[in-house]
Amino acid sequence: MHIAKIASSLEEDMRFGRRVAIASIAASCVLATANIAVGRMAGSTTVVAAGVEFVGDVIASTFVLLGMIFGSRPADENHPYGHGRVEILAGLTVGIILAAGGVGICYRSLGRISEIHPPPGVYAMWPLIGAIVLRSAMSAFKFRGARRIGSASLIADARNDAVDIVSSVTALAALGLTLFDPGRFLAADHYGGVAVGLFVIYTGLRILRDTSMDLIDTMPHAGTIEAIRCAAAAVEGVRGTEKCYARKTGLKYHVELHVDVDPWMTVEDSHAVATQVRSHIRSALPAVGDVVVHIEPHRPV
Repeated sequence: MHIAKIASSLEEDMRFGRRVAIASIAASCVLATANIAVGRMAGSTTVVAAGVEFVGDVIASTFVLLGMIFGSRPADENHPYGHGRVEILAGLTVGIILAAGGVGICYRSLGRISEIHPPPGVYAMWPLIGAIVLRSAMSAFKFRGARRIGSASLIADARNDAVDIVSSVTALAALGLTLFDPGRFLAADHYGGVAVGLFVIYTGLRILRDTSMDLIDTMPHAGTIEAIRCAAAAVEGVRGTEKCYARKTGLKYHVELHVDVDPWMTVEDSHAVATQVRSHIRSALPAVGDVVVHIEPHRPV
């Protein structure tokens, strides 16, 4: 019954994550179309660069969605820990796409700095303002959702949105400078495109770092380990805890814990304690998917 409850909760989290990813793809499609179309009509490198960035967001969010779909598959004979690592790989792919896209945006914008052309149209500001408003709402929503379900790829997508806000504000400032005095600051619009590219590169590299930590089984922060120990200690028959390891597989942590019991306890009774410890930790900590409990004889110091 308890296992069914855990599986149901995981599937619910995955469904929520998929809905958020789909909404993000739709929003990014609108922003990409608006910024590229208006940027080209108005002759603004910065706005076109922002639009290209949003195209990258569409691709990134698509990988997040695919990660959610394939990562929700249950464990099988060849994948006893489930398919959750697919979701982390999706986050890693998002980082690669963004870093590469940022380099492309910088290259394109730098190539136009020396060009002489009419200043952009004032209406080029509107898609950037729209992007700031929409991205602010999406970023806040994604961060709350990602922390709720513990999704690495959704957190990566939320961070990307947060950087989109900063890059859009920077692009708006650069465009505003060009419109204020085209004679002196015509190139500011192009430098704004470079700034957008740098923001995208930074986001991609940060996502690559964070998702790589999960892939190499980096331990969670000390507070999570302490919470696991406390949950185990609350079970009757537990005299103490020793080694405690945890690694993230998708949305959940898999824990290996050594528990001390009375050395004269029967094998059957100690096995019952281990089962209770596993069940109690999973109930108390939703972020924990499974626990392997090793029984050790308690030796007072």
